[in-house]
Amino acid sequence: MLIINQPVPDFELPDLNGKTHRLSDYRGRIVVVNFWSCECPHSERTDKAIMSMFVQWQDDAAMLSIASNRNESVEALKKASEARRLSNVLHDADCRVADLFGAETTPHVFVMDRDGILRYRGEVDDVTFRQRTPTRFFLDEAVESLLAGHFPTPTETPAYGCAIVREV
Repeated sequence: MLIINQPVPDFELPDLNGKTHRLSDYRGRIVVVNFWSCECPHSERTDKAIMSMFVQWQDDAAMLSIASNRNESVEALKKASEARRLSNVLHDADCRVADLFGAETTPHVFVMDRDGILRYRGEVDDVTFRQRTPTRFFLDEAVESLLAGHFPTPTETPAYGCAIVREV
């Protein structure tokens, strides 16, 4: 599992059109790795919030949505990503990158600073089974802290969402 305040190892994955993306291609920008699902309602809910956050960050941050569920077809991933206007959806067909990150759910976000150091891991917001409306957006706070030259607080929250399906 990755350690907060340590470098994230480089990885490469194809996007849904077969183009290879490497984490190191995004060095110099804040990178959000979002483990994502086309079927999980929590991913669908947070996609809207994440996309509105990225409008304000534009060139300062990049998002890599990673689809690691073994039970989701490339066709289903393409359809959902197009409907939700997501770019850079990468396919982790063998869960290798999900395992590297220790990703448990969709969504499960990881934020790296411009030097590739992991600074935040966890949930997008504070929604839980009992609290259905978010009152705090941890992902927004983490990226905004890094943009301002500070470390995020908190650095870790428990992920909340649908379990990543590693076996079919």
